[in-house]
Amino acid sequence: MNKILEVRNVKKFFGTKQVLDDINFTLDAGECLGIVGLSGYGKSTLAKIIARLIPCDDGKIFLCGEDITDATGNAFYKNMQMIFQTPEDSFNPRRTLGASIAEPIKNFIGGDNLRERVENLLSEVGLPKNYAERYPREVSGGECQRAAIARAISVEPKLLICDEATSALDVTIQAQVVALIKKLCTEKNIACLFITHDLALLPRLADRVIVLHEGKIVEEGTPEKIIHDAQSEFTKKLMATNFFAGEVL
Repeated sequence: MNKILEVRNVKKFFGTKQVLDDINFTLDAGECLGIVGLSGYGKSTLAKIIARLIPCDDGKIFLCGEDITDATGNAFYKNMQMIFQTPEDSFNPRRTLGASIAEPIKNFIGGDNLRERVENLLSEVGLPKNYAERYPREVSGGECQRAAIARAISVEPKLLICDEATSALDVTIQAQVVALIKKLCTEKNIACLFITHDLALLPRLADRVIVLHEGKIVEEGTPEKIIHDAQSEFTKKLMATNFFAGEVL
C-alpha cells in the first residue's frame, strides 16, 4: 500500500492541559480512517495539527513521505485539502462559488480552460454547472458543502481531511454527502481522514476507526469490530448511548 499520512507520537498542550497524548497512526491511499470521540477530546485539534493550522508540541507529521511538522508556506496543500464543518464560512461571501473553486487550481496547477474545469468539478459533486455563478448565500448548506468538496478535489490531493464535515447538515443530506465523499475517494484513490462525533456515519464511509478519549487513542479497528466487539470501557459507553440506533451493518 502507498502510505499517504503518518502521525507519529503527536502531543499537544493548551496551557497546562494536555489535549493530545502520544497519537500514532498511518493512512494509506484510498483508505478512509474515521476518528471519533466526544466534543472536546482532541479530534479537531488533531485535524488542525495535521493541516498545519496549529503546531504540535511534540511528534512528527509525514505527508507522502515528507516531514511537514514544521513546514512553512503552502506548497504541501497541493497534496492535502480540508473540508470544514460550516461550508458557508469557508467561502468568501463576495466571490462566486466558481471563483473560489478556481482559486486553488490557479495557485497549484495553473493552465487554461478554468471555467470548463470548474463546471466539470461541479458536475462531479452533483451540482449544475451554472452554480459557478452563484454566491454562497444563494445555495443551501448541502449544496455549499458539495461546492466545498469540488474545491477540495480540484487540485487532485492525496489526502482529504473532513472535520465534522456533515454535522451542520440534516440527516438526509448527511447521508448524501457521506456517499459522495466515499465515492470520490474510492474513484480517485484519495486517503480520507473523517473526523466526527457521530458514530452512525462511520459504517458507510470508514475502513478503520480510531476512538479518541481525553486526547488518547483508546481503541482502533474496523467499524464492525468497534460496534460489535468494543474493548475499551469508553467505547462501550459510546455504544450504550445508542449512537447506532437503526444502523444495519
